Amino acid sequence: MSRTTTQKATGHVGEAIAANFLESLGYRIVDRNVRFPVGELDLVAWHCGTLVFVEVKTRRKQGATSAVDAVHTAKQRRLIRAADLYLSKTGLSPAETRFDVVIIEGIGEETTCTLVSRAFEDFR
Repeated sequence: MSRTTTQKATGHVGEAIAANFLESLGYRIVDRNVRFPVGELDLVAWHCGTLVFVEVKTRRKQGATSAVDAVHTAKQRRLIRAADLYLSKTGLSPAETRFDVVIIEGIGEETTCTLVSRAFEDFR
């Protein structure tokens, strides 16, 4: 299996774990893997009246390179553009939006989930 195939499989597993984790915290998942030319939104959810765009970062091993560092400034800009396109496409105009990151570590071992709420400045 190629490295890209393995990474995609790990990402899909991580997104499923993240969705379950968020639902246990009261989030209502409304969309998954929404693709635009500028980027992909892993999860879109409602939480306490706020529309949340969630980036999921999955690491097979705990202590691997920092997952949150992977959401660098350029990635943030792509996510903001994708979120703006999502709002245009759906016609939604929520009073509040935000960007959260869920970090999944230890797939296949002792899995941990970490939520970073308001991971970076939103655009509204």
